[in-house]
Amino acid sequence: MGEAMADVGNERRHPGTIGEVFWAFLRLGVTSFGGPVAHLGFFRETFVARRKWLSDGAYADLVALCQFLPGPASSQVGMAIGLQRAGLGGLVAAWFAFTMPSAIVLVAFAFALGVAAFGGDTGMGWLAGLKAAAVAVVAQAVLGMAKSLTPDAKRATIAGAAMIIILLIPSPLVQVAAIVLGGVVGLAWLRREAAQDEAARDKAAQGGASKGPDADEQSDGGSARPDFGVRTSRKVGIIALTTFVVLLVALPILTAFTGDASLRLVDVFYRAGALVFGGGHVVLPLLEAETVATGLVGHDSFLAGYGAAQAVPGPLFTFAAFLGASTTTGPTGLIGAAIALLAIFLPAALLVIAALPFWERLRSAKAVRRALLGVNAAVVGILAAALYDPVFTQGITSPATLALAVGVFIAQVKWKLPAWAAVIAAGLIGFAFL
Repeated sequence: MGEAMADVGNERRHPGTIGEVFWAFLRLGVTSFGGPVAHLGFFRETFVARRKWLSDGAYADLVALCQFLPGPASSQVGMAIGLQRAGLGGLVAAWFAFTMPSAIVLVAFAFALGVAAFGGDTGMGWLAGLKAAAVAVVAQAVLGMAKSLTPDAKRATIAGAAMIIILLIPSPLVQVAAIVLGGVVGLAWLRREAAQDEAARDKAAQGGASKGPDADEQSDGGSARPDFGVRTSRKVGIIALTTFVVLLVALPILTAFTGDASLRLVDVFYRAGALVFGGGHVVLPLLEAETVATGLVGHDSFLAGYGAAQAVPGPLFTFAAFLGASTTTGPTGLIGAAIALLAIFLPAALLVIAALPFWERLRSAKAVRRALLGVNAAVVGILAAALYDPVFTQGITSPATLALAVGVFIAQVKWKLPAWAAVIAAGLIGFAFL
Protein backbone atom coordinates (compact mmCIF):
# COMPACT_ATOMS: atom_id res chain seq x y z
CA MET A 1 0.00 0.00 0.00
CA GLY A 2 2.95 2.31 0.63
CA GLU A 3 4.02 1.94 -2.99
CA ALA A 4 0.51 2.74 -4.15
CA MET A 5 0.38 5.90 -2.04
CA ALA A 6 3.76 6.94 -3.40
CA ASP A 7 2.40 6.61 -6.94
CA VAL A 8 -0.53 8.83 -6.00
CA GLY A 9 1.47 11.57 -4.35
CA ASN A 10 4.69 11.83 -6.34
CA GLU A 11 3.66 14.45 -8.90
CA ARG A 12 7.32 15.18 -9.77
CA ARG A 13 7.31 12.04 -11.90
CA HIS A 14 4.71 13.55 -14.22
CA PRO A 15 5.38 16.16 -16.92
CA GLY A 16 2.45 18.45 -16.10
CA THR A 17 0.22 19.79 -13.34
CA ILE A 18 -3.31 19.11 -12.19
CA GLY A 19 -4.20 22.73 -12.89
CA GLU A 20 -3.22 22.66 -16.55
CA VAL A 21 -5.10 19.39 -17.03
CA PHE A 22 -8.19 20.88 -15.39
CA TRP A 23 -8.26 24.00 -17.55
CA ALA A 24 -7.53 22.12 -20.77
CA PHE A 25 -10.41 19.72 -20.16
CA LEU A 26 -12.76 22.40 -18.86
CA ARG A 27 -12.50 24.17 -22.20
CA LEU A 28 -13.34 20.89 -23.90
CA GLY A 29 -16.14 20.21 -21.43
CA VAL A 30 -18.03 23.32 -22.50
CA THR A 31 -17.38 23.08 -26.26
CA SER A 32 -17.17 19.36 -27.18
CA PHE A 33 -20.50 18.70 -28.86
CA GLY A 34 -21.20 15.81 -31.20
CA GLY A 35 -20.83 12.60 -29.17
CA PRO A 36 -17.89 10.29 -28.41
CA VAL A 37 -16.42 10.18 -31.91
CA ALA A 38 -16.40 13.96 -32.09
CA HIS A 39 -14.81 14.05 -28.63
CA LEU A 40 -11.94 11.90 -29.90
CA GLY A 41 -11.48 14.44 -32.68
CA PHE A 42 -11.42 17.32 -30.20
CA PHE A 43 -8.95 15.43 -27.99
CA ARG A 44 -6.60 14.77 -30.90
CA GLU A 45 -6.71 18.40 -32.03
CA THR A 46 -6.04 19.63 -28.49
CA PHE A 47 -3.53 17.14 -27.07
CA VAL A 48 -1.77 15.78 -30.18
CA ALA A 49 -1.83 18.57 -32.74
CA ARG A 50 -1.75 21.66 -30.53
CA ARG A 51 -0.43 20.89 -27.04
CA LYS A 52 1.68 17.91 -28.19
CA TRP A 53 1.23 15.99 -24.95
CA LEU A 54 1.43 12.72 -26.89
CA SER A 55 2.07 11.50 -30.43
CA ASP A 56 -0.46 10.36 -33.00
CA GLY A 57 0.71 6.77 -32.58
CA ALA A 58 0.40 6.84 -28.80
CA TYR A 59 -3.01 8.46 -29.11
CA ALA A 60 -4.24 5.79 -31.52
CA ASP A 61 -2.88 3.06 -29.21
CA LEU A 62 -4.81 4.65 -26.35
CA VAL A 63 -8.04 4.89 -28.35
CA ALA A 64 -7.67 1.21 -29.29
CA LEU A 65 -7.20 0.21 -25.65
CA CYS A 66 -10.25 2.18 -24.50
CA GLN A 67 -12.35 0.59 -27.25
CA PHE A 68 -11.59 -2.77 -25.61
CA LEU A 69 -12.62 -1.60 -22.13
CA PRO A 70 -16.24 -1.37 -20.96
CA GLY A 71 -17.54 2.13 -20.37
CA PRO A 72 -17.46 5.49 -22.17
CA ALA A 73 -14.42 5.25 -24.48
CA SER A 74 -13.94 9.00 -25.02
CA SER A 75 -14.10 9.73 -21.28
CA GLN A 76 -11.60 6.94 -20.64
CA VAL A 77 -9.24 8.43 -23.21
CA GLY A 78 -9.53 11.75 -21.37
CA MET A 79 -8.91 10.10 -18.00
CA ALA A 80 -5.83 8.35 -19.37
CA ILE A 81 -4.43 11.60 -20.76
CA GLY A 82 -4.97 13.25 -17.38
CA LEU A 83 -3.30 10.29 -15.65
CA GLN A 84 -0.30 10.51 -17.96
CA ARG A 85 0.03 14.26 -17.54
CA ALA A 86 -0.45 14.68 -13.79
CA GLY A 87 -1.03 11.32 -12.09
CA LEU A 88 -4.23 10.23 -10.38
CA GLY A 89 -5.01 13.84 -9.53
CA GLY A 90 -4.81 14.61 -13.23
CA LEU A 91 -7.21 11.77 -13.99
CA VAL A 92 -9.76 13.18 -11.53
CA ALA A 93 -9.25 16.72 -12.85
CA ALA A 94 -9.72 15.59 -16.48
CA TRP A 95 -12.92 13.71 -15.63
CA PHE A 96 -14.37 16.46 -13.44
CA ALA A 97 -13.64 19.30 -15.87
CA PHE A 98 -14.88 17.41 -18.93
CA THR A 99 -18.00 16.01 -17.25
CA MET A 100 -19.32 18.66 -14.88
CA PRO A 101 -20.49 21.31 -17.39
CA SER A 102 -22.97 18.98 -19.08
CA ALA A 103 -23.92 17.30 -15.78
CA ILE A 104 -24.81 20.67 -14.24
CA VAL A 105 -26.95 21.60 -17.25
CA LEU A 106 -28.78 18.26 -17.20
CA VAL A 107 -29.49 18.49 -13.48
CA ALA A 108 -30.89 21.96 -14.10
CA PHE A 109 -33.16 20.44 -16.76
CA ALA A 110 -34.29 17.84 -14.26
CA PHE A 111 -35.41 20.62 -11.90
CA ALA A 112 -37.08 22.68 -14.63
CA LEU A 113 -40.86 22.29 -14.86
CA GLY A 114 -40.95 22.57 -18.65
CA VAL A 115 -38.13 20.13 -19.43
CA ALA A 116 -40.22 17.99 -21.79
CA ALA A 117 -40.72 20.96 -24.10
CA PHE A 118 -37.00 20.88 -24.88
CA GLY A 119 -37.62 18.13 -27.42
CA GLY A 120 -39.43 20.53 -29.76
CA ASP A 121 -37.96 21.91 -32.95
CA THR A 122 -38.32 25.61 -32.16
CA GLY A 123 -35.08 27.53 -31.80
CA MET A 124 -32.85 24.51 -32.40
CA GLY A 125 -30.78 26.03 -35.19
CA TRP A 126 -27.84 26.39 -32.83
CA LEU A 127 -27.84 22.62 -32.27
CA ALA A 128 -27.78 22.03 -36.05
CA GLY A 129 -24.79 24.35 -36.25
CA LEU A 130 -22.98 22.46 -33.50
CA LYS A 131 -23.58 19.13 -35.20
CA ALA A 132 -22.24 20.52 -38.48
CA ALA A 133 -19.13 21.72 -36.67
CA ALA A 134 -18.66 18.22 -35.24
CA VAL A 135 -18.51 16.88 -38.81
CA ALA A 136 -15.60 19.19 -39.58
CA VAL A 137 -13.79 18.35 -36.34
CA VAL A 138 -14.06 14.60 -36.89
CA ALA A 139 -13.09 14.89 -40.57
CA GLN A 140 -9.94 16.77 -39.59
CA ALA A 141 -9.12 14.13 -36.98
CA VAL A 142 -9.62 11.26 -39.42
CA LEU A 143 -7.48 12.88 -42.10
CA GLY A 144 -4.73 13.74 -39.62
CA MET A 145 -4.64 10.24 -38.17
CA ALA A 146 -4.78 8.66 -41.62
CA LYS A 147 -1.76 10.66 -42.73
CA SER A 148 0.41 9.36 -39.90
CA LEU A 149 -1.12 5.93 -39.20
CA THR A 150 -1.98 4.68 -42.71
CA PRO A 151 0.94 6.00 -44.82
CA ASP A 152 1.30 2.88 -46.99
CA ALA A 153 -0.92 0.58 -49.06
CA LYS A 154 -1.09 -2.23 -46.49
CA ARG A 155 -2.25 -0.10 -43.60
CA ALA A 156 -4.64 1.87 -45.82
CA THR A 157 -6.14 -1.46 -46.86
CA ILE A 158 -6.61 -2.48 -43.22
CA ALA A 159 -8.30 0.86 -42.48
CA GLY A 160 -10.57 0.55 -45.50
CA ALA A 161 -11.55 -3.01 -44.59
CA ALA A 162 -12.36 -1.98 -41.00
CA MET A 163 -14.47 0.91 -42.26
CA ILE A 164 -16.45 -1.35 -44.60
CA ILE A 165 -17.03 -3.96 -41.87
CA ILE A 166 -18.32 -1.36 -39.41
CA LEU A 167 -20.62 0.26 -41.96
CA LEU A 168 -22.09 -3.06 -43.07
CA ILE A 169 -22.45 -4.51 -39.55
CA PRO A 170 -22.88 -1.59 -37.12
CA SER A 171 -22.32 -2.92 -33.61
CA PRO A 172 -19.96 -2.16 -30.70
CA LEU A 173 -18.91 -5.82 -30.65
CA VAL A 174 -18.08 -5.65 -34.35
CA GLN A 175 -15.90 -2.61 -33.61
CA VAL A 176 -13.94 -4.67 -31.11
CA ALA A 177 -13.74 -7.53 -33.63
CA ALA A 178 -12.40 -5.13 -36.29
CA ILE A 179 -9.67 -3.97 -33.90
CA VAL A 180 -8.73 -7.56 -33.08
CA LEU A 181 -8.67 -8.45 -36.78
CA GLY A 182 -6.49 -5.42 -37.50
CA GLY A 183 -4.06 -6.56 -34.83
CA VAL A 184 -3.90 -10.11 -36.23
CA VAL A 185 -3.32 -8.85 -39.77
CA GLY A 186 -0.69 -6.40 -38.55
CA LEU A 187 1.14 -9.15 -36.67
CA ALA A 188 1.36 -11.31 -39.78
CA TRP A 189 1.63 -8.69 -42.54
CA LEU A 190 3.44 -5.58 -41.25
CA ARG A 191 6.95 -6.80 -40.39
CA ARG A 192 8.74 -4.36 -42.70
CA GLU A 193 6.46 -1.49 -41.69
CA ALA A 194 7.09 -2.23 -38.01
CA ALA A 195 10.87 -2.13 -38.55
CA GLN A 196 10.56 1.18 -40.39
CA ASP A 197 8.31 2.57 -37.65
CA GLU A 198 10.79 1.50 -34.95
CA ALA A 199 13.66 3.19 -36.80
CA ALA A 200 11.62 6.37 -37.12
CA ARG A 201 10.79 6.29 -33.40
CA ASP A 202 14.46 5.83 -32.50
CA LYS A 203 15.42 8.75 -34.71
CA ALA A 204 12.72 10.93 -33.17
CA ALA A 205 13.84 9.97 -29.66
CA GLN A 206 17.47 10.84 -30.48
CA GLY A 207 16.38 14.14 -31.93
CA GLY A 208 14.36 14.92 -28.81
CA ALA A 209 17.30 14.06 -26.58
CA SER A 210 19.57 16.43 -28.50
CA LYS A 211 17.29 19.32 -27.58
CA GLY A 212 18.24 19.03 -23.92
CA PRO A 213 16.42 17.89 -20.77
CA ASP A 214 14.13 20.90 -20.63
CA ALA A 215 12.74 20.51 -24.14
CA ASP A 216 9.59 18.72 -22.93
CA GLU A 217 8.87 20.91 -19.93
CA GLN A 218 7.25 23.80 -21.80
CA SER A 219 3.73 24.76 -20.83
CA ASP A 220 2.16 23.10 -23.85
CA GLY A 221 4.18 19.97 -23.63
CA GLY A 222 7.09 20.49 -26.04
CA SER A 223 7.59 17.81 -28.66
CA ALA A 224 5.33 14.80 -28.42
CA ARG A 225 6.78 11.72 -26.78
CA PRO A 226 6.75 8.53 -28.86
CA ASP A 227 5.42 6.53 -25.89
CA PHE A 228 2.55 7.32 -23.55
CA GLY A 229 4.66 7.51 -20.40
CA VAL A 230 2.21 6.42 -17.69
CA ARG A 231 3.98 6.36 -14.30
CA THR A 232 1.45 4.22 -12.45
CA SER A 233 2.73 0.93 -11.00
CA ARG A 234 1.37 -2.55 -11.57
CA LYS A 235 0.46 -2.70 -7.88
CA VAL A 236 -1.86 0.28 -8.25
CA GLY A 237 -3.32 -1.35 -11.36
CA ILE A 238 -4.02 -4.60 -9.51
CA ILE A 239 -5.66 -2.70 -6.64
CA ALA A 240 -7.89 -0.85 -9.12
CA LEU A 241 -8.88 -4.06 -10.93
CA THR A 242 -9.64 -5.81 -7.65
CA THR A 243 -11.81 -2.90 -6.55
CA PHE A 244 -13.67 -2.98 -9.88
CA VAL A 245 -14.47 -6.70 -9.57
CA VAL A 246 -15.37 -6.57 -5.86
CA LEU A 247 -17.84 -3.72 -6.40
CA LEU A 248 -19.39 -5.41 -9.43
CA VAL A 249 -20.02 -8.59 -7.44
CA ALA A 250 -20.80 -7.11 -4.03
CA LEU A 251 -23.18 -4.27 -4.90
CA PRO A 252 -26.09 -6.46 -6.17
CA ILE A 253 -25.69 -8.75 -3.14
CA LEU A 254 -25.64 -5.89 -0.66
CA THR A 255 -28.59 -4.22 -2.38
CA ALA A 256 -30.68 -7.40 -2.23
CA PHE A 257 -29.68 -8.07 1.37
CA THR A 258 -30.26 -4.56 2.77
CA GLY A 259 -32.91 -3.14 0.45
CA ASP A 260 -31.19 0.23 0.81
CA ALA A 261 -32.36 2.73 -1.82
CA SER A 262 -28.98 4.48 -2.05
CA LEU A 263 -27.16 1.18 -2.62
CA ARG A 264 -29.73 0.29 -5.25
CA LEU A 265 -28.99 3.51 -7.12
CA VAL A 266 -25.24 2.88 -6.92
CA ASP A 267 -25.72 -0.69 -8.15
CA VAL A 268 -27.86 0.33 -11.14
CA PHE A 269 -25.46 2.93 -12.46
CA TYR A 270 -22.25 1.09 -11.55
CA ARG A 271 -23.39 -1.94 -13.55
CA ALA A 272 -24.37 0.31 -16.46
CA GLY A 273 -20.87 1.77 -16.53
CA ALA A 274 -19.15 -1.57 -16.01
CA LEU A 275 -20.96 -3.82 -18.47
CA VAL A 276 -21.59 -1.70 -21.56
CA PHE A 277 -19.04 -1.72 -24.37
CA GLY A 278 -18.91 1.18 -26.79
CA GLY A 279 -20.30 3.81 -24.44
CA GLY A 280 -22.49 6.65 -25.65
CA HIS A 281 -25.89 5.62 -26.97
CA VAL A 282 -25.19 1.93 -26.27
CA VAL A 283 -25.86 2.50 -22.55
CA LEU A 284 -29.37 3.85 -23.11
CA PRO A 285 -31.23 0.49 -23.45
CA LEU A 286 -29.69 -0.75 -20.21
CA LEU A 287 -30.49 2.49 -18.38
CA GLU A 288 -34.06 2.42 -19.64
CA ALA A 289 -34.50 -1.17 -18.47
CA GLU A 290 -33.04 -0.38 -15.05
CA THR A 291 -34.85 2.91 -14.45
CA VAL A 292 -38.06 3.15 -16.51
CA ALA A 293 -39.07 -0.53 -16.37
CA THR A 294 -38.50 -0.61 -12.61
CA GLY A 295 -40.42 2.61 -11.98
CA LEU A 296 -37.38 4.51 -10.81
CA VAL A 297 -37.86 7.19 -13.50
CA GLY A 298 -40.95 8.01 -15.55
CA HIS A 299 -40.95 7.22 -19.28
CA ASP A 300 -41.69 10.81 -20.34
CA SER A 301 -38.98 12.12 -18.04
CA PHE A 302 -36.49 9.61 -19.46
CA LEU A 303 -37.19 10.69 -23.05
CA ALA A 304 -37.06 14.38 -22.15
CA GLY A 305 -33.71 13.92 -20.44
CA TYR A 306 -32.37 11.97 -23.40
CA GLY A 307 -33.36 14.85 -25.68
CA ALA A 308 -31.59 17.30 -23.40
CA ALA A 309 -28.47 15.11 -23.35
CA GLN A 310 -28.18 15.45 -27.14
CA ALA A 311 -27.88 19.22 -26.86
CA VAL A 312 -25.14 19.53 -24.23
CA PRO A 313 -21.39 19.12 -24.65
CA GLY A 314 -19.36 16.41 -22.99
CA PRO A 315 -20.06 12.68 -22.54
CA LEU A 316 -23.55 11.22 -22.97
CA PHE A 317 -23.00 9.27 -19.73
CA THR A 318 -23.82 12.52 -17.89
CA PHE A 319 -27.42 11.55 -18.69
CA ALA A 320 -27.02 9.57 -15.45
CA ALA A 321 -27.00 12.85 -13.52
CA PHE A 322 -30.40 13.74 -14.97
CA LEU A 323 -31.79 10.31 -14.12
CA GLY A 324 -30.40 10.42 -10.59
CA ALA A 325 -31.99 13.81 -10.04
CA SER A 326 -35.32 12.59 -11.46
CA THR A 327 -35.81 9.38 -9.45
CA THR A 328 -39.22 8.90 -7.91
CA THR A 329 -38.01 6.81 -4.96
CA GLY A 330 -34.90 6.85 -2.81
CA PRO A 331 -32.21 9.52 -3.18
CA THR A 332 -33.26 12.19 -5.66
CA GLY A 333 -32.35 15.77 -6.52
CA LEU A 334 -28.71 16.76 -6.11
CA ILE A 335 -27.88 13.75 -3.96
CA GLY A 336 -29.35 11.31 -6.47
CA ALA A 337 -27.55 13.08 -9.32
CA ALA A 338 -24.21 12.90 -7.52
CA ILE A 339 -24.63 9.20 -6.69
CA ALA A 340 -25.63 8.26 -10.24
CA LEU A 341 -22.88 10.33 -11.87
CA LEU A 342 -20.09 8.98 -9.67
CA ALA A 343 -21.35 5.41 -9.91
CA ILE A 344 -21.57 5.30 -13.71
CA PHE A 345 -18.06 6.74 -14.25
CA LEU A 346 -16.27 4.89 -11.42
CA PRO A 347 -15.85 1.63 -13.40
CA ALA A 348 -14.29 3.53 -16.30
CA ALA A 349 -11.72 5.17 -14.04
CA LEU A 350 -10.85 1.93 -12.27
CA LEU A 351 -10.36 0.09 -15.57
CA VAL A 352 -8.12 2.82 -16.99
CA ILE A 353 -5.92 2.75 -13.88
CA ALA A 354 -5.87 -1.06 -13.98
CA ALA A 355 -5.04 -1.44 -17.68
CA LEU A 356 -2.47 1.25 -18.42
CA PRO A 357 0.52 -0.04 -16.37
CA PHE A 358 0.34 -3.42 -18.12
CA TRP A 359 -0.52 -1.90 -21.51
CA GLU A 360 2.52 0.37 -21.45
CA ARG A 361 4.87 -2.56 -20.86
CA LEU A 362 3.10 -4.90 -23.29
CA ARG A 363 3.06 -2.51 -26.23
CA SER A 364 6.88 -2.17 -26.20
CA ALA A 365 7.35 -5.79 -27.40
CA LYS A 366 8.21 -6.10 -31.12
CA ALA A 367 5.39 -8.53 -31.89
CA VAL A 368 2.93 -6.28 -30.09
CA ARG A 369 4.24 -3.28 -32.03
CA ARG A 370 3.45 -5.07 -35.29
CA ALA A 371 -0.03 -5.85 -34.04
CA LEU A 372 -0.52 -2.25 -32.92
CA LEU A 373 0.31 -0.92 -36.39
CA GLY A 374 -2.63 -2.97 -37.64
CA VAL A 375 -4.78 -1.93 -34.68
CA ASN A 376 -4.01 1.75 -35.30
CA ALA A 377 -4.97 1.40 -38.95
CA ALA A 378 -8.22 -0.30 -37.92
CA VAL A 379 -8.94 2.57 -35.50
CA VAL A 380 -8.62 5.01 -38.41
CA GLY A 381 -11.14 2.90 -40.34
CA ILE A 382 -13.54 2.82 -37.38
CA LEU A 383 -13.36 6.59 -36.98
CA ALA A 384 -13.88 7.02 -40.74
CA ALA A 385 -16.99 4.84 -40.54
CA ALA A 386 -18.27 6.89 -37.61
CA LEU A 387 -17.55 10.08 -39.57
CA TYR A 388 -20.17 8.89 -42.05
CA ASP A 389 -22.63 7.38 -39.55
CA PRO A 390 -23.66 8.90 -37.20
CA VAL A 391 -21.62 12.13 -37.43
CA PHE A 392 -22.26 13.04 -41.09
CA THR A 393 -25.75 11.53 -41.38
CA GLN A 394 -26.95 13.39 -38.29
CA GLY A 395 -24.91 16.56 -38.75
CA ILE A 396 -25.48 17.25 -42.46
CA THR A 397 -29.21 17.53 -42.97
CA SER A 398 -29.34 20.30 -45.59
CA PRO A 399 -27.13 22.24 -48.03
CA ALA A 400 -26.82 24.94 -45.37
CA THR A 401 -25.38 22.58 -42.76
CA LEU A 402 -22.99 21.15 -45.37
CA ALA A 403 -21.81 24.67 -46.20
CA LEU A 404 -21.32 25.39 -42.51
CA ALA A 405 -19.30 22.19 -42.00
CA VAL A 406 -17.07 23.04 -44.98
CA GLY A 407 -16.54 26.52 -43.60
CA VAL A 408 -15.56 25.19 -40.17
CA PHE A 409 -13.18 22.67 -41.76
CA ILE A 410 -11.40 25.38 -43.78
CA ALA A 411 -11.28 27.68 -40.76
CA GLN A 412 -9.58 24.97 -38.71
CA VAL A 413 -7.23 23.49 -41.31
CA LYS A 414 -6.17 26.59 -43.25
CA TRP A 415 -6.85 29.49 -40.88
CA LYS A 416 -5.84 27.53 -37.75
CA LEU A 417 -8.93 28.53 -35.81
CA PRO A 418 -9.07 26.59 -32.50
CA ALA A 419 -11.72 23.88 -32.40
CA TRP A 420 -13.54 25.45 -29.43
CA ALA A 421 -13.83 28.80 -31.23
CA ALA A 422 -15.05 27.08 -34.41
CA VAL A 423 -17.72 25.22 -32.47
CA ILE A 424 -19.01 28.36 -30.75
CA ALA A 425 -19.05 30.26 -34.05
CA ALA A 426 -20.94 27.42 -35.74
CA GLY A 427 -23.52 27.40 -32.95
CA LEU A 428 -24.08 31.15 -33.27
CA ILE A 429 -24.39 30.93 -37.05
CA GLY A 430 -26.82 28.05 -36.71
CA PHE A 431 -28.88 30.00 -34.17
CA ALA A 432 -29.06 33.00 -36.51
CA PHE A 433 -29.63 31.34 -39.87
CA LEU A 434 -30.66 27.67 -39.53
